Amino acid sequence: MTQTNPSETGSEKYVVPALERGLRLLQEFGRDSRTLGAPELARRLELPRATVFRMLNTLEGMGFLERIDGGTEYRLGMAVLRLGFEYLSSLELTELGQPVIARLCDEISYPCNIVVRDNRSIVYVAKVTPPRPLASAVHVGTRLAAHGTVFGRVLLLDFSLAELRALYPEEHLEAFSPNTPRTALDLFNLIEVDRERGYVFGEGFYETSISTVAAPVRDHSGRIVAALGSTIPSPHAGQAKAAGVAERVCAAADELSGLLNYRREAQAGARVLSMPGH
Repeated sequence: MTQTNPSETGSEKYVVPALERGLRLLQEFGRDSRTLGAPELARRLELPRATVFRMLNTLEGMGFLERIDGGTEYRLGMAVLRLGFEYLSSLELTELGQPVIARLCDEISYPCNIVVRDNRSIVYVAKVTPPRPLASAVHVGTRLAAHGTVFGRVLLLDFSLAELRALYPEEHLEAFSPNTPRTALDLFNLIEVDRERGYVFGEGFYETSISTVAAPVRDHSGRIVAALGSTIPSPHAGQAKAAGVAERVCAAADELSGLLNYRREAQAGARVLSMPGH
């Protein structure tokens, strides 16, 4: 079946030729063409070799292609694989996670969220609120600073001190409340305690009137891909109430991790829940 050319649909004025050529070049790689060189790509794409060389250099620099043993042949790079994984993960998190947090919201009657990390920011990708929702400025698509939020601390749980310092090279971190860690070391010290506990509880950590309980969601590789949690009005967040919410949040995060094919090692044992200071 012949592919439709953009010019045949009347949309050619919206096409970026250089981008189209780059994507067409990547599409030439496949199961039967794992490695290709500039001459063959120029022949297939009917483009000058000089143009193909520039495209190859650009895509190699961005990690979408890699040169084999420093030679003239190329293969797909890790950036292509990463895009595919991120796409699949985003579908799984929203499609699989939405009913999980909907059930959690029904159980605890507080807003529930799924959040992912984008470099130094967190992004809300799913949200469910009870019939009488807690007043909150966050919605799907909201971005906040990772270091200043409970959800961000969850998403940074597996970071070493060196990795945190690479992510936050500045001497002082931006403060959003009196609880915001002021340095990468302060953040690491918080995360060390969080890691031991297995989840994060913060009273007024980002907003003084809001407390948050959140736990990590892991995929098949064991990597933290999201944080699942609930927000509670601070006056409601007593130790007993918060402990009960934390237990349900952790169970929901474990359920979503299981749906993403994460299997905790048998020797890890059951999670023991305790509130900060206990």
